[in-house]
Amino acid sequence: MKTPLLTFVYDRKKKSSSGKEASVELRITYERKQKYMATGVRLLPKNWKRGIATGRLDAPQINETLELLMKDVRKVVNEMVLEGCICIDEIPNRLERMKREGVTFIEFAEERATVRKYGLSADSMQRYERFMRFFKKWGRIVYFSDITDKNILALDEWLSGKNMKPSSRWNNYHRFLNSFILDAIEEGHLVRNPYKRVAIKKESSKGGIGKYLTVDEFSLIENAKMPNACLERVRDLFVFQTYTCLSYVDLAAFDCEKIREIGGKRVYVGNRGKTGQEFTFLLLKPALRVLDKYKGKLPIISNVKYNDYLKRMAFYAGVERPNISTHWARHTGATLLLNKGGVDMEVVAKVLGHSSTKITRSVYAKLLDETVVDAMSGFDNKLLE
Repeated sequence: MKTPLLTFVYDRKKKSSSGKEASVELRITYERKQKYMATGVRLLPKNWKRGIATGRLDAPQINETLELLMKDVRKVVNEMVLEGCICIDEIPNRLERMKREGVTFIEFAEERATVRKYGLSADSMQRYERFMRFFKKWGRIVYFSDITDKNILALDEWLSGKNMKPSSRWNNYHRFLNSFILDAIEEGHLVRNPYKRVAIKKESSKGGIGKYLTVDEFSLIENAKMPNACLERVRDLFVFQTYTCLSYVDLAAFDCEKIREIGGKRVYVGNRGKTGQEFTFLLLKPALRVLDKYKGKLPIISNVKYNDYLKRMAFYAGVERPNISTHWARHTGATLLLNKGGVDMEVVAKVLGHSSTKITRSVYAKLLDETVVDAMSGFDNKLLE
């Protein structure tokens, strides 16, 4: 995309004389159209040479004023380029709005993203960076005055047009924007939050827990004979991950030196790489068997390769789950503890490294409901005997 040409022009209307001042204007040229902006600077002909003020005591200050104006107009033009639509007639209005607001919302969000990324895992930092790249390219929201109900809905409609699920739209886009809006309100840049007035759906109807294996499916994988050593290692990793409920990041960081002896049992205590939240779990016998098999050093591979091999592993185990991924192990482990093991919700929250049972309950409540129905159905059947 071509960009406008910016040039300072002196005495455009040819009204100056040796004793009469004339105006300096900023000319904006784009696609054979021209727009002139007043600078507020008036000079005698002898005080304007080669595009700068000269021969006056205040010439340095005049030139600095002109340079600042040129810089601000370039900033507005660059924002229009990012938006994919350049309208030179709109430049003065946008410049005035930018000056009135001092800093744009885009600039504020970039600064806050830098602060919010500090101390996070590499994956979490990349999420902020991906959002900021998208947000600047989308371009509908630039200034604080652009934070409106209409623009929040426009963002959701745009994302919906990309066939994104509600949970993906919220977790990867709206959640970040909402956090920056809350920061802006706290610092006095904004008064109200549009997210309190518009109904943005955050989760899909399944509540986010469709990615787990049933007891029978997991048993098939756990006991299947793999065709080669590579898939056997992948299967063992998945089994270990399921019985420990570790995310891939924490699985890759697993360190046997963090294992403690408590009451004659081996217990692992660590901190989640994603949130820093502490988690604790007992190393169950199947997990210990995997550790012993590999002499305490898990056969870790990259997340991408792991996910790719998991699909092949499931195929050879006779489990038809073409979308299986590393995170299925964490969900499967939690559902086994809650629904088969009958482990208390607070204990499972500690194993998962959730900051409260509210998070755990919001994800796994549906499965718990199914367990209640199964348990009471068994009792109901006994009443009929």
